[in-house]
Amino acid sequence: MDFNYDVIVVGAGHAGCEAACASANLGSKTLLITMDMNKIAQMSCNPAVGGIAKGQIVREIDALGGFMGIVTDETAIQFRMLNRSKGPAMWSPRSQSDRTKFIATWRSILENTENLYIWQDSVNQVLVKDRHVTGVVTDMNVTFTAKCVVLTTGTFMNGLMHIGRTRLQGGRISEPASHSITEQLVELGFTAGRMKTGTPVRIDGRSIPFEEATEQRGEDDFHKFSFLDFQPRPLKQRSCWTIYTNEQVHDILRAGLPDSPLYNGQIQSIGPRYCPSIETKIVTFPDKTEHQLFLEPEGETTQEYYLNGFSSSLPLDIQVKALQEIPALRDVRIYRPGYAIEYDYFDPTQLNHNLETKQISNLFFAGQINGTTGYEEAGGQGLIAGINAHINCHGGAPFTLGRDEAYIGVLIDDLVTKGVDEPYRMFTSRAEYRILLRQDDADMRLTERAYRLGLAKRERYDLLTAKRDSVDRLIRFAQNYSIKPAYINEGLEALGTAPLKQGVRLIDLILRPQLDMAKLSTLVPALKQEISVIKNRREEIVEAAEIKMKYQGYIDREKMIADKISRLEHIRIRGKFDYSQIHALSTSSEIGKNRSRNHSAGFAHTGYFAERYKHIAAIGGTLMFHVKQIARKPLNKGIERIKQ
Repeated sequence: MDFNYDVIVVGAGHAGCEAACASANLGSKTLLITMDMNKIAQMSCNPAVGGIAKGQIVREIDALGGFMGIVTDETAIQFRMLNRSKGPAMWSPRSQSDRTKFIATWRSILENTENLYIWQDSVNQVLVKDRHVTGVVTDMNVTFTAKCVVLTTGTFMNGLMHIGRTRLQGGRISEPASHSITEQLVELGFTAGRMKTGTPVRIDGRSIPFEEATEQRGEDDFHKFSFLDFQPRPLKQRSCWTIYTNEQVHDILRAGLPDSPLYNGQIQSIGPRYCPSIETKIVTFPDKTEHQLFLEPEGETTQEYYLNGFSSSLPLDIQVKALQEIPALRDVRIYRPGYAIEYDYFDPTQLNHNLETKQISNLFFAGQINGTTGYEEAGGQGLIAGINAHINCHGGAPFTLGRDEAYIGVLIDDLVTKGVDEPYRMFTSRAEYRILLRQDDADMRLTERAYRLGLAKRERYDLLTAKRDSVDRLIRFAQNYSIKPAYINEGLEALGTAPLKQGVRLIDLILRPQLDMAKLSTLVPALKQEISVIKNRREEIVEAAEIKMKYQGYIDREKMIADKISRLEHIRIRGKFDYSQIHALSTSSEIGKNRSRNHSAGFAHTGYFAERYKHIAAIGGTLMFHVKQIARKPLNKGIERIKQ
């Protein structure tokens, strides 16, 4: 038995699993400490991965060499691509998974990863010497030493669950809370807070007459999460079901509000605004007569269903009475009620962009400890923390992602520059470069970087190279192949688009919104032949080429904007700059302090002050006023040129 490691990861949730695998696969001797080896990567809330913007994060994790996408594809019991009615920048993959098989698959990966070891225990102390982390101490009074420690504690730090007026200590139902770490780190100068989340009731499917619900089937096309070449979804595919609340349900819920921890003062912490409890819904929207709910299966064969949309901390009897007023749930039986949980987190502005803490060297935070919510957000942070923990052990420049490179980059930048005032959840609206951050091209954006780093393996890089070559070949063919009106006009009219008046290139037809490459291949034998040459992942490659051609103008314009803002973020300001004097910036004081600490060389990253690039002009104007007070004229002229 060895007690000395390069990297120790505390917690085996979604952040911890990605962090441990990343550091180990890069070559660091890694120890993963978890309370329960049978609940590794537990899906604490709904058994689903992906969704709006979240699906993009999973694709990015996979492109970088992480495992969330692979595990999801292998354990999926339903897959859907959301937002199909919108443009490709908004398409978001989502999958239901078998909860138990998800855990088993992740555990198998961890146990068979070289350099990675597991210890079942709870950590109660982080060892620190001269503001450097040196290891941890567990409840069994075992001391492990390490060069770096990654904390991924989820909802376990001083976790407290609420079911009506009943309170239970724990990080999840029937699982103990973790104590002492918050108190220790606060003594070391960290700022901590409390947040709240919740989970719905779990229902016995045998009590549900599904003929009274609306079926929601999954999709069975080529789409999946991982860019690796394997057949996804080997498990039996299952449907979800939609039902609705009604006025009778709402009346019972309102009557129970005096016993609701959310409204009787029992819970003081902040919950997720975008995933409200059912009691919050009826209070916030009193005129709404119904709310949609989703019955989601927990596994391939289980009878357990997750009632998405019915998170609650109301007393058990109120939850059951309200559910019984829904026609499809009149005879409902449940496995357990919904509950709320409060837990500790740390202000993420205390982190650098590599997720290392500013107060303690080589100590990293990832996941809900940073004030985020969601498996995907946690996994993305864990991957970055694990990579940088390895780098800190063996040398090298920090590995970070920009806002124009990945949703993970947007997530981390938002956290460390703006902080959180509620559990942070990713949305496409948070990213100003959505056209650049599509789910279809995460591998094009990130895999080469991961390969150079050593995390993405040769197999993945070769697949990327082959895909890129095939996409480029299709685009060149479309750009060079000529189409004559006489040969295609009849087919174009049949497809509901205008006939040609003169010869055009094939790409000009592809750009029409009524047409796509699949339709055109039936009219242009040469295109059909060109597509048939692609042997592996044909549909994926054709889709990638088509998106690139249709949206190239938008892509180029957004790249130009990103480049301009990047230049603004790297303007060198001579001497010291007192950000507290810029009163027009609402967060200037705090962010300025952070920037001063992080950039001793005197770089002012003005773009970080802006939530969105559309505000750059206003911010630049305010900044320029103050720059003129302290800077020389040559510098002013340089900045003006960049602004133009």
